[in-house]
Formats: sequence, C-alpha cells, structure tokens
Amino acid sequence: MTNSSVNILGSLTAFLNSGQLLKWLVYALLSINFCFYLMEDFGVASQVLRGGGTWLQWTNEFSTSLDVFGWLGLLMVFELDTHLLSDENAERALIRWSLNAIRLICYVLLIHTVVARVTDMMEYVGVEKANEVTSLCQLAEQEFSFTENNIYTPVNASNCNDLAQGQDFYLLKKKVVTDKDGYSFEGTNLWIDLQDVLLWLLIIAAIEMKVYLQNRGITEGRMLMLAHVAKFFYGVLFIHAGFWIYTGHWLWAWDQSLWIMGF
Repeated sequence: MTNSSVNILGSLTAFLNSGQLLKWLVYALLSINFCFYLMEDFGVASQVLRGGGTWLQWTNEFSTSLDVFGWLGLLMVFELDTHLLSDENAERALIRWSLNAIRLICYVLLIHTVVARVTDMMEYVGVEKANEVTSLCQLAEQEFSFTENNIYTPVNASNCNDLAQGQDFYLLKKKVVTDKDGYSFEGTNLWIDLQDVLLWLLIIAAIEMKVYLQNRGITEGRMLMLAHVAKFFYGVLFIHAGFWIYTGHWLWAWDQSLWIMGF
C-alpha cells in the first residue's frame, strides 16, 4: 500500500471516528426536508391565495420554507466558522465580511418568520364566527377551501357534508373556512409555531454567544453558563415534536429532531 493510500485511509478513518459522516448525513436530510417544505408551502399557498395576493402575503405563506433556508444558511456559516476554516482564513477581512453578510441575510429570514407567526396569531384572534354560514354546502363550488389541522380541502358538492361538523363556521382567511373544532385546533397550532420559532432564536443566540466567548479564550463565567443553560429549550422542542406526531405531522416532528441533532 502506497503512502498516499495510507494517508487517504487514515483521513477517512479520522473522518468517520470524529462523527463527521453522521453530521453531514443530518445536513443532507435537512436539505431534503427543505424541498418537502417548499412543496407543502406551495400546496397551501395555492389554496389560500387562489384569488391572488400581495408579495407579503406570498412570503407569509412560504415563511416555513424561508425559515428553513435561513437556518440552513446559519448552519453552514457555523460549520465554516468552527470547523472548516482555519484560524488564519477565518480572520481574513473578505471572508469575515462575507460570513457576516450571509449571517445577516439568514437572520432577516428568521425575523420574517417571527413576524409571519405573530401576524397569523393576530389575524386568528380577530376572526369572528361567520353567522351567515350554517352549512358548508353553502360555499360549495365557490373556490372555498376547508381547513383543519393544516390540511386544506377544496369545498365541492360531493364533500361538503362530510368535511365539517356542526353549524358554526369561521372564515380564517379569504376563501378559507373551518368549523368550531378546526378553529380551536388552528389556535393551538399557531401558538406552538410561535413558541417554536422564538425558542430556536434563543438557542441560536446562545450558540453564537458560546462561539464568541470561546473564540476569545473565555472558558468560564456567567455568560458562558447562560449559553449552556439554553440547552434546556431543546426539551421543549422535543415536546413540540411529540405534539406534531400526535397530530399526524410526521415531517415536522422528523425535521425538528434533525435540527436538534444538527445543533
């Protein structure tokens, strides 16, 4: 065996032993999930914005995909900052400015998600009962969609008697209606979503703080302890994943678990 073969084999062994293979496998799975979210958001947007919408309304409906894209960007910046770039390259002005620019764009996308979640919650609170509607069949063949548990179904004459329960209906968005149970469930989902995005922002802030302190040789102190305490939030995120499994959203739960592994 030549020296070059030995070196390659040694590098591969070191790569496997360091857990890099598992880490990059997680990153690849997260990228695949992004594609699934993109398709899911497109399906929802095609129902909610069937009659058209503003640019902000479209970005709001694609907020999950934009959020995941932002997190993938931050993950790559974190990987470059802590493992892939040498200390010499990491301190070069052009590289440092480039990483900071990418990081800023990613944070803008994450803040957009928070704004979208808050907007959805405010719109939900303002929803009133549609007293003029006592049967879903009144809305059949009028381009309305019935939603419950984040599943959207076009209302037509063949399914209008089977989709809803009771005679209480709520117009969540233009051309999107739900019944009493769906309205209650919508509020629970929105609250979980808002919690989730805020907790992830706290976690990434703790990670950024930890990297900042370690890069300056600070290995103890209250601030570093606070960064470690933030790991408690992972437990809450796992509870969210359990809720999504209970409600049948396996992709969300799977994605949540992968992100926790990624960080």
